Amino acid sequence: MKLIFALGNPEPDYSSTRHNVSFRALNALAEGSEWANKAKFNAYITEMMIDGEKVILAKPTTYYNEVGQSARKLLDFYKINPETDLLVIHDDLSLQFGTVRVRTQGGDAGNNGIKSVNNHLNHPYTRIKIGICNDLRDVMDDADFVLSKFNTDESSQLDKTIVPHVVGLINQFCNNSLELVSYKDLK
Repeated sequence: MKLIFALGNPEPDYSSTRHNVSFRALNALAEGSEWANKAKFNAYITEMMIDGEKVILAKPTTYYNEVGQSARKLLDFYKINPETDLLVIHDDLSLQFGTVRVRTQGGDAGNNGIKSVNNHLNHPYTRIKIGICNDLRDVMDDADFVLSKFNTDESSQLDKTIVPHVVGLINQFCNNSLELVSYKDLK
């Protein structure tokens, strides 16, 4: 069994923000699936099969800075090994928009959601980092920037190339063929 855990904020006002790009990827993967709000996990979850593997998709209902609570509850309940069966997807402020990076180790680099997951897990796990940085970051506070919405061109690029690429990487993770690489200029 695999757990695909996306970082984001739960309220509809955040749905098109940079911080919620990983929710966008899970929604694309689970298109047509029903999401259930499971209070005991502090998450919306849905289940599906990918290449014969049962996969749980989770979008935490805590705020971004507290997502580790949800991850811990899910791992404990489903007895998931984070080193081999957990994939965390999140935005990355230090990566240019159009860049996607796959990693298994590393610090939080100032990402409070990753800091929360790391504090609650204390195990290595695989991450897909989706770059959200553009020129506006130079003129905005980081907190305002990550909560800003994608512009029309970026939204189009997300839907056409970036999100489908991330969905493909999730499928590779589920069939144990995901490689630790960076993908640039997916625009």
